[in-house]
Amino acid sequence: MNFIDNVTIVIVSHKSKKKLINLIKDISNDIKIIIVENSLDKSIEIELSKLGKKTEIIFSENDGYGSAINLARRHVATKYFFVLNPDMQKIDDKLISVFYESAKELNDNFGALGPRFENVSERSHKQSNINEKYGLIESISGSAMFFCSEVFDKNRGFDENFFLYFEETDYCFRSNKNNFKIYQVNSQKVYHDIGSSVETKNEEELSKLKSLYSWHFIWSKFYYYRKKYGKLTALILFLPALLRIIFRICLNTISGNKVTKSKYQIRLNGLINSIKNNKSFKRIEDF
Repeated sequence: MNFIDNVTIVIVSHKSKKKLINLIKDISNDIKIIIVENSLDKSIEIELSKLGKKTEIIFSENDGYGSAINLARRHVATKYFFVLNPDMQKIDDKLISVFYESAKELNDNFGALGPRFENVSERSHKQSNINEKYGLIESISGSAMFFCSEVFDKNRGFDENFFLYFEETDYCFRSNKNNFKIYQVNSQKVYHDIGSSVETKNEEELSKLKSLYSWHFIWSKFYYYRKKYGKLTALILFLPALLRIIFRICLNTISGNKVTKSKYQIRLNGLINSIKNNKSFKRIEDF
């Protein structure tokens, strides 16, 4: 049996129809693809039907990236699954096959496998090579993660308290603690069109998305630090950031710069809610 029978592609989409279709164009028609669409845009069904791909589309409320992957996992029937962002490029059968062979070579004893990225500096790859093929790495990007389904379940999947950001970092941290190491497949390079995968030309929506991302980034970062180090240490580590944010709010209040002041107020709100252990409740309609 080859990778086509053993690997499922999982893609989480939110109004990312064009990028998603571009992503899967070089993937075999015979490989199973599960798409979790976190919006009510059902036009994606029509576009995908034209491609002749073996796809299953799950329409879901937008409860976050990790939650969507956990949902897709419950529909995965293969030994492995490959999570990909819609804005990934240079994904084809050859690359998937290499990851499948790598998983077998590692005897499924890994938490996740990731590629290298053409548009990311090599200095950001904090890894130690165990041989020419693989590098041990503390955490990999959530935009391309290859899992053994059984190990993913042993690691209890993604923490659904994260809505955006740090969910993959948290998964990798827990996986390493469980002695399922994270590896980078050094021979495989991909391209990530970094930025929002949401396709919109609406400036108001783009502005709201930026605010949403800012709020969730700092909420998730503090939540991850609290999980990793404990609340007291997390508070100590975040104290300089908290003071900088408050200073920026005061400075922009004096200067009358309402736009920049609002930006820092959003960050402060996200951080305070995370410190209070409130849920990551913010959504685009809240801005």
